[in-house]
Amino acid sequence: MSTSTPTDRYAKVIEVSKRVRWDIERDVIRGRQFDYARTFLPKGLTLADELAFLSPEDERLMSQVQGRTYAYIFGLAERFISSKVIDLSREHVFGDQVALEALVRMADEEIKHQALFRCLEEMMAADMPAGYVMTAQPNAVAQAVLGKSTWAVLALTLDIELFTLAHYRASIEPDANLSPLWKDVFLFHWREESQHAILDELEFVAENARLGAAERDAAVDDLIALVGAVDGILQAQATADARYFCAIAGTLFSDAQQAQINDTILKAYRWQYIVSGVMAPRFQKVLFPMLDEAQGERIKSALAPLAYAMPRHPEMPLPMAA
Repeated sequence: MSTSTPTDRYAKVIEVSKRVRWDIERDVIRGRQFDYARTFLPKGLTLADELAFLSPEDERLMSQVQGRTYAYIFGLAERFISSKVIDLSREHVFGDQVALEALVRMADEEIKHQALFRCLEEMMAADMPAGYVMTAQPNAVAQAVLGKSTWAVLALTLDIELFTLAHYRASIEPDANLSPLWKDVFLFHWREESQHAILDELEFVAENARLGAAERDAAVDDLIALVGAVDGILQAQATADARYFCAIAGTLFSDAQQAQINDTILKAYRWQYIVSGVMAPRFQKVLFPMLDEAQGERIKSALAPLAYAMPRHPEMPLPMAA
């Protein structure tokens, strides 16, 4: 049994953070461009293989459109994550200085990740046809999220960090056919996010211990509301991305096929940004012991309409909690 203390875990994060530290241009971009003859996101994330009428060229283009949104959505999330982490660090200013340093480093890294994803968007905007639309504004999303309880924001953040790790290990890392620059972006991103997930869990557990029963019950409602808000963003972006994809693809799709494309992109986004994180055993192991039976059932009921959003042949065969 491990005897490490929270301070030990914060210290380990600092040590790894120093070792894996990277620079956007020097280490990641390195003067390269995206290879549009290759895919960006793998099929295990895009679900493009569920649309039998797509040609290989269409599947590749869909991976690039969804990949552009993948970078954009991460930028949205990291705007509120960096702000929340800065707030959390203040709790340690006159306390655990090791925890303070770890959180300050995390905030700095999340701000760097936002800059990385802005850089990627500029590159893709220059190379891809006009017409791509980003349907949500980062500051508005951050303000809405940060209006909820810290417990709920940390639960959502842990979900995001864990699906980031799962996507890379299960789908992105094993795929030899991805654009090399795209694959490197998420290799370097994964290296730092692996440490952020540890900090998220530490802070989430600490926050949970501070809550009374009524406060936790209200926080569960906040978490459910946040999941609903995320799904609203995904619905709007899926519609915009389906329209953009159909407009720039070399294939003329029927109305029925366009509807299928929209539905599949929404399913993919719900899988990518909600379900794959909720299904992660580590997330369930942290979250559900915090809840009483009624609270757990409320969360499961809220997630039930999204449970369909899984690949037909998942690379991450992760069962929902009983």
